[in-house]
Amino acid sequence: MDNLIIITNLNDFIFCPASIYFHNLYGSLDPIIYNSNKQIDGKNAHESVDKNKYSTKKNILTGISVYSEKYGLTGKIDIFDSEQGLLTERKKKIVNIYDGYIFQLYAQYFCMKEMGYDVKKLRFHSIDDNKNYEVNLPENDVVMFGKFENIIEQMRTFELSKFKQNNISKCRNCIYEPACDRSLI
Repeated sequence: MDNLIIITNLNDFIFCPASIYFHNLYGSLDPIIYNSNKQIDGKNAHESVDKNKYSTKKNILTGISVYSEKYGLTGKIDIFDSEQGLLTERKKKIVNIYDGYIFQLYAQYFCMKEMGYDVKKLRFHSIDDNKNYEVNLPENDVVMFGKFENIIEQMRTFELSKFKQNNISKCRNCIYEPACDRSLI
């Protein structure tokens, strides 16, 4: 169980690997102190899934913990419809489908497959505009599957002390930017 990657960190790593450090640093504090309004809205949108109040149907599984020994991943899913084999990741509002989103869904998929679930379809659901976006299974998208495995390898070999963010627009949109003095890390 050493060196497990938390599924949500896949997207965070792509945004900025240093954000994972700060997220862990501030993790025990009340999120209201360091989360942006956008992040708080996103967490509130997940509340029905997180508190298992989304559905009372037996075929709808929500918020279950998942694990992959092969990839060393752990996390939770949003929604799995066992009758359709449909795994759904909900986002507050989807404007673009970023690679990090897809990697999170792939991670959930591989965890569920290892755990014996029959996952046949993947999709995102944009809560604000009630839109669904289908995603190819990893075995049907060789390019994205290769990127997924590459990101996991990068995370396993990453050294924060050697990292330098070269995309200043990411820093401008980072909630940890005021605390991110790279000379102190």
